[in-house]
Amino acid sequence: MTPPPPSLRDPATLLATWFGAGLLPKAPGTWGSLAALPFAWALARSGGSFAVGLGALLVFLVGWWAAGRHAAAAGAEDPGQVVIDEVVGQWLVLLTVRPDLLSYGIGFLLFRLFDITKPWPVRWADRRIHGGLGIMLDDVLAGLYGLLVMVVLQRLGGVR
Repeated sequence: MTPPPPSLRDPATLLATWFGAGLLPKAPGTWGSLAALPFAWALARSGGSFAVGLGALLVFLVGWWAAGRHAAAAGAEDPGQVVIDEVVGQWLVLLTVRPDLLSYGIGFLLFRLFDITKPWPVRWADRRIHGGLGIMLDDVLAGLYGLLVMVVLQRLGGVR
């Protein structure tokens, strides 16, 4: 029997899909990453890097639960509509930059690059760690790759 379509009335689905961004057609990970940007901007403007980092930690913990619950309900190991993991990874890339269009654009591209190409250990985590933690962890690692490149770009003067 096919599971019912996801309902945004379920708190786990609402959060796992980042308020429905993951339900948009084609490329849900890209939509999730884009939907993360305004929230990161608001956090950075109100509390700087600390707020973005604390937000990433809290969303990671909530995402671990929500992604695992939604995946179990959907009957899939890592359903494409779960994008709360992209939110956390995207926020990690933006952790050290000011909220401006250039920095956020570069951060968006860096995260998508590492999320799609999955260099080691991102691919390892994606294949070996299961459940809500597995769904979240590969994007955290992709985000850390992006953060590393972003810090190098900041040192070189390319972003603020």
